[in-house]
Amino acid sequence: MNQSKPLTLHVPEPTGRPGCKTDFSYLHLSAAGAAPRPPVDVLAADTAELASTLVRVLDDDGNAVGPWAPEIDSDMLRFGLRTMMKTRIFDARMVIAQRQKKMSFYMTSLGEEAIGTAHALALQDGDMNFPTYRQQSLLMARNFSLVEMICQLLSNERDPLKGRQLPVMYSVREKGFFTISGNLATQFVQAVGWAMASAIKGDTKIASGWIGDGATAESDFNTALTFAHVYQAPVILNVVNNQWAISTFQALAGGESVTFAARGVGSGIASLRVDGNDFLAVYAASKWAAERARSNLGPTLIEWVTYRAGPHSTSDDPSKYRPADDWAHFPLGDPIARLRKHLTLKGLWSDAEHEATQAELEAEIVAAQKEAEQFGTLANGRVPSAASMFEDVYKDMPEHLRRQRQQLGV
Repeated sequence: MNQSKPLTLHVPEPTGRPGCKTDFSYLHLSAAGAAPRPPVDVLAADTAELASTLVRVLDDDGNAVGPWAPEIDSDMLRFGLRTMMKTRIFDARMVIAQRQKKMSFYMTSLGEEAIGTAHALALQDGDMNFPTYRQQSLLMARNFSLVEMICQLLSNERDPLKGRQLPVMYSVREKGFFTISGNLATQFVQAVGWAMASAIKGDTKIASGWIGDGATAESDFNTALTFAHVYQAPVILNVVNNQWAISTFQALAGGESVTFAARGVGSGIASLRVDGNDFLAVYAASKWAAERARSNLGPTLIEWVTYRAGPHSTSDDPSKYRPADDWAHFPLGDPIARLRKHLTLKGLWSDAEHEATQAELEAEIVAAQKEAEQFGTLANGRVPSAASMFEDVYKDMPEHLRRQRQQLGV
């Protein structure tokens, strides 16, 4: 009788660990301008190539090349660069505030600023994003109040969420920013449901859901894809593949042998794999997907290939599980530097303006922080009134809660 070899399991490993350089060849990059741009009414099955290649517009010299190069005016390009810079400066200031114990927690979007910024500019007023905790640039691009954002982070007397959410878990309905859920992947089913409701009402608004590469391993991811496909929901499903889910490499979520975008094609959804560090590619792909949704052509899944340049959060030390200089070697570069190079090439930006803008934005954020801190920080205990626990639960407060509030003396 033939003796079979023992069965084994394959356990994915990252291509770089502390003390050795990461081999980024696993990314399977494409040249800028090489990916075809199909019409918005393309069949989902016919996007299989776009789910495995990489949509890119900006080449190494800063030129916009290929069929995805969007028509975008100079003012929007300049605003996009300012917004990305603003997001990065804001993140850096808030990390300092957390280290000073003014807030409990913070999560930066370092290296991912182009994705939320360009995506927001491609949507319309009334569209609803269902973000995770690294899409603050969506709010920055909508010019939301920095003071209100910081008050939420500080959980102080002016916290618009009254201390009921972790810092960075904003909720801004008027800016199309649905309440962030700490339970990962719920954003996808929420976005699909909201989009279905919009269609049922005969509205014209679309939804945009956000998760990371690690969250694609959650069951909600597949549930959302099924409903989006079956009902042709007007929704954009964004998978931000920043290579790491806390300390777990993206391969453990299934990104080793196939792309995350390929899962969309397998579910009957038009899918794109896009350079998330290329502002122009993000804007073009987002506009394409938004037009598809708004034209009753169904959902689109987009995998944004990027890199989480910083820690997962202020509670994380990435040097324990990956090379400390990984971001410096990431082949898709820095999104801010790439757009800056493009604008400079077009004569729309200069080194002097960059330095002046940096100083202007730093001053704006420092001023907003000082104003927000007047209403308290975590360090001095000025938190929302105890009365707020009775509010925003019932439309009309029940009598037993009214009595409890009176007994509390608030």
